[in-house]
Amino acid sequence: MILIDNTVISDDIADQYFVCDLLKCKGACCVEGDLGAPLATDELTKLEEVYEQVKPYLSADGIKAVEEQGLYVEDWEGDYSTPVIEGRECAYAIYDQKGILKCGIEQAYLDGKISWKKPLSCHLYPIRVTKYDQYDALNYDRWHICSPACEHGAALKVPVYKFLKDPLIRAYGEAWYEELCREIQDKLEANQTN
Repeated sequence: MILIDNTVISDDIADQYFVCDLLKCKGACCVEGDLGAPLATDELTKLEEVYEQVKPYLSADGIKAVEEQGLYVEDWEGDYSTPVIEGRECAYAIYDQKGILKCGIEQAYLDGKISWKKPLSCHLYPIRVTKYDQYDALNYDRWHICSPACEHGAALKVPVYKFLKDPLIRAYGEAWYEELCREIQDKLEANQTN
């Protein structure tokens, strides 16, 4: 484990390889699972602020899901997530010409319509963050649908933390990320001398 400020980072984030391979997985992480994308409490107001600009990007089924369930849903534990279409894909997911699921929120961002990229949990995936009173635990989430990403990352020799540089900086800042890189490098050098 790596400890930086109020974060505990799993060694897998440094040791495992990962680069999304959307041509193979087709954005399956936007479909699979029990719930939609986890949302932080401060992201609920962001969804409210951007929805009208995002709505034109969504499918008719996505809009219907939002109208029926709301911009977000609260689960049995009091956590929030995005609504889903008939128990399947995220209501904010859209299919491109190749049948690959992408984020309608992110597309609105890329087109300059909004300034919020997408929920942080999506941007950080395959890292899942569990928030405790004193610290955040960052863990690598292994999921069979991401096997192509693991293979692609291994072929390119890109570890999880490098693939997720931008979202990690978005979540914890540039100085935190630089410290993470130093800690990982120090561990590698220590292992090589032993």
